[in-house]
Amino acid sequence: MEDMPPNTAPQRPRRRRAPIVLASLLMVGSFAGGFFVGRAGPGEAGKVPAGEGKVVDQQAPPPYLLKDVDFAEFWNLWKLVKQKYVGQPVSDVKMYYGAMSGMVASLGDPYSVFLNPEFASKFSQELSGSFEGIGAEIGIKKNQLTVIAPLPGTPADKAGIKSGDQILAIDGLDTAGMPVEEAVNKIRGKKGTEVKLMILHDGLKAPKEVKIIRGSIAIISVKSAIKEVKGKKLGVITVSHFNEDTAERFNQAVRDTLMQNPDGLILDLRNDPGGFLETAISVAGEWIHQNVVVSEKFSDGQKKDYLSDGLARFADIPTVALINGGSASASEIVAGALQDYGKATLVGEKSFGKGSVQDYQEFDDGSALKVTIALWLTPKGRSINQEGIAPDIEVKMTDADFEADLDPQMDKAIEILTTKKK
Repeated sequence: MEDMPPNTAPQRPRRRRAPIVLASLLMVGSFAGGFFVGRAGPGEAGKVPAGEGKVVDQQAPPPYLLKDVDFAEFWNLWKLVKQKYVGQPVSDVKMYYGAMSGMVASLGDPYSVFLNPEFASKFSQELSGSFEGIGAEIGIKKNQLTVIAPLPGTPADKAGIKSGDQILAIDGLDTAGMPVEEAVNKIRGKKGTEVKLMILHDGLKAPKEVKIIRGSIAIISVKSAIKEVKGKKLGVITVSHFNEDTAERFNQAVRDTLMQNPDGLILDLRNDPGGFLETAISVAGEWIHQNVVVSEKFSDGQKKDYLSDGLARFADIPTVALINGGSASASEIVAGALQDYGKATLVGEKSFGKGSVQDYQEFDDGSALKVTIALWLTPKGRSINQEGIAPDIEVKMTDADFEADLDPQMDKAIEILTTKKK
């Protein structure tokens, strides 16, 4: 996932995402391009009353507090650019999609994005589970382009990219002020090609350049296994993404695990950047029976609760859930719900803090809009956005652990479960 039509155009069904930070190296982008969908010339749009904004000096409030908007000014600007820009001919398509992108960007929300047809298609590819890229999700954190999570086994993971790494430059280009979508476009590329990232990792005094060879990325969103430790069987289910095939794969993992009659469960949500809300509710439903999993809080203060309709087949099995700074969005919903109901002990590090709701709507020209409409709250009313989910037991993964192929977080989970009675 890496890496507009007229108002009267019929719209396709919408899909709700709990992600992403869903602006990722694997999917999201919104840039000029695509196919021509029509052009309206100056004066063709109906006029509305002129705005009442006035030119003011530097001490006055910003002059864009208009009571009305005159769209004739938009078409005048369109005409002037087409007539006077030195780089002729000017592309109607690029101007059209650029205007759409700029309109959504004016919200100042890194998770509200307009996607032109090309990047909307790439977004859909990631949701289906296969694409090309380096295999890392990125977002904006503290105004800095930041790695949310490298996907296991991908080029980014193999190159040593970690959750929380700041990306200071891409192929020598400074990323200060760079929109996520632009960064995605620059990092994505064909399999076998190289991209150079200037990375500042937590604990390093100076940034270092990391060279990554792009590859084909195939997401296997759910994996399961049985560990036998100290005479106990522990089910380990790893969820790396909440995409279109996750619910089905997770259901199979539940069945396979229950057949082994486990004494305990480890749900590994580390470096899981999120995905679909429905999938998160479905996964949480294996511990929570017919109760609130997450709530949406809208701008007017209203709330909407989402209840589990799952079978809660794991409800009575001791569970540890692993989280870290790469756990975002849908994975934070699941972790927060399990923590609130006392269904799991959370081990690891504080999660990313992506707790806003994106509504995803496709249009007939292939473009799409991903726009923030609400914030997520845990069942006890805790806000996820920017706050994240704190573990019950903090266990950090150090660089030395990583280099030595050690996993103290998993070790702690095993320790907890092997000292508990079923």
